[in-house]
Amino acid sequence: MPKILDSINSPSDLKSIDGSSLSELAAEIREEMVSRVTANGGHLASSLGVVELTIALHRVFDCPKDKIVWDVGHQSYAHKLITGRREQFSTLRQYGGLSGFTCRDESPYDAFTTGHASTSISAAIGMASARDIAEESFHVIAVIGDGAITGGMALEALNHAGHLGKRLIVILNDNGMSISPTVGAMSRLFSRVRFDRRYYQASEKSKRLLSRFSMGKHFWNFGQKIKGSLKKIIMPTTLWEEFGFAYSGPIDGHNINEIIQALEKAKNYTHKPALIHLVTTKGKGYAPAEIDAVNFHGISPKGSPKKNGSGQKVPSYSQVFAETVEMMAKGNPKIAVITAAMPDGYGLGHMQSVMPDRIFDVGICEQHAVTFAAGLAAQGMTPIVAIYSTFLQRAFDQIIHDVALPKLPVVFALDRGGIVGEDGKTHQGIFDLSYLSLIPNMIVASPKDENELQHLLYTATLCGSPMAVRYPRGTGIGVELEHELKEIPIGSAETLRTGDNAAILATGPSVSAALAASERLSERGYRVAVINMRFVKPLDEQLILDVARETKNIISVEENVLSGGLGSQIASLLHRSDVRGVHLKCLGIPDEFVSHGTQAELRSLYHLDANGIQTEVQRFIEANRLMKLDLISSHV
Repeated sequence: MPKILDSINSPSDLKSIDGSSLSELAAEIREEMVSRVTANGGHLASSLGVVELTIALHRVFDCPKDKIVWDVGHQSYAHKLITGRREQFSTLRQYGGLSGFTCRDESPYDAFTTGHASTSISAAIGMASARDIAEESFHVIAVIGDGAITGGMALEALNHAGHLGKRLIVILNDNGMSISPTVGAMSRLFSRVRFDRRYYQASEKSKRLLSRFSMGKHFWNFGQKIKGSLKKIIMPTTLWEEFGFAYSGPIDGHNINEIIQALEKAKNYTHKPALIHLVTTKGKGYAPAEIDAVNFHGISPKGSPKKNGSGQKVPSYSQVFAETVEMMAKGNPKIAVITAAMPDGYGLGHMQSVMPDRIFDVGICEQHAVTFAAGLAAQGMTPIVAIYSTFLQRAFDQIIHDVALPKLPVVFALDRGGIVGEDGKTHQGIFDLSYLSLIPNMIVASPKDENELQHLLYTATLCGSPMAVRYPRGTGIGVELEHELKEIPIGSAETLRTGDNAAILATGPSVSAALAASERLSERGYRVAVINMRFVKPLDEQLILDVARETKNIISVEENVLSGGLGSQIASLLHRSDVRGVHLKCLGIPDEFVSHGTQAELRSLYHLDANGIQTEVQRFIEANRLMKLDLISSHV
């Protein structure tokens, strides 16, 4: 039997479908998403929760003329299926395939490229303002979750939208979840107005019962007026009205007809923005995701767990971070952890249960997280700010002004540093070594493996200065974890392999790749040293200069943009030190955004895996050898 979804090649096809078939279409979309995302990996629970909303939006509005801005963009899978990308959906998050987020380069139906939270309302106001300046006529709709709306940027945008009074629709997708359960006063407010199905079921039964009597309709209308007055008393809907919005809700976010009615009504507000409050179930329609929305927020492709030489499962860097921090906190009452809506992403669930007063989840508010940590540090605490590399970019000013300038001992634990993989352009942590290294008083380190991670975290809590420890996504390399933590001298590198033909100066996950490359090169007769540059700032300058004078051929390797990273700093050091006759080659990310694909694919693409490093180093040595021979022959 043919599926309804197979006939949907654009939103215009959706409009011709009989309304009674929309629920069947929603079920087919969910089936397609579950099948593909469990195979490819991706943000499953978020997209499952907005299927009915997506159908209603494209049923009511005329995209791409009308603009839908999806906050974060990871809940746009149904949107992709409806907007002409159904046949490409099998390539979701694969190299060269569909992005896991909305992307303007991918489709005209993606009005805005997104990957970070709390941006949708700001972007939508800008679009609505541009529309009015150009005297055009189209609708702008921002879809934002209850977690993202707690972000400071979203609240700033709400304030501005109410002030401008532009024709704009904001849809609040309230499922009580961001990645971990939503926290904060705003979350408590939503809880007071969240959809109570028992209440609405009773309401519908009463309506049907009264309709059987001649005076029933009058009683119902009178009751509705009383209910409206009481609702204003017990429900804080006036918050949105004070912001200048026409408020509607809460509405069952899985009832397509109710959503369509609310959207049609919102279309008629011309002199003020409208806010529609939908209550949804994250993971709707897929029992495992409904039961465990946290772990099904983002899932990885199925595969065998990595094991070390002893057959033991290798822990992830996030696990090592969480276990190390909890261990340190038990012995040091001044240690506290701050996370921006990501306690589970950092593996901090156990510590949160046993030390609830030592972990602060501030919601999707990275700027506040950093300055909050500065306040803790100013009072003698040792705060550890746990934020993914790509998200810490949002707090750049706070790092400079509130932490580094007064030299407060805040520890920054940057998970997902370097190439992240399938999440793509918005999530690759390839800028942190550059933007952190340029800040005075900041120490920047990147461990070569999971064992060194725990020692660098311990070092960071003792150094008395702002320090960032940046580590990659995924499992470690399988080394044994030492039980006793040790302090590593600030700015010290270590020589892992000696050689006089060339020296590879690597940091983070590139160190193990460099070691493998050096081993292969030795089989071809090349003697190549490998230096673990675990501190990107300050550099181990003396070791670098000694190695440079000995080998004359230096290759830096980093999972970071080349501008301002490890290679740039080594080049600057060699120039300042007036070291002559040294050749330097820098391997890293060129001046571009890194697309989505597996970590292995992307490392291969940029020659940051063992094969790529081997090839680049061998070419470099041979090119310099030929250059030297040419110079000698020219003097004969």
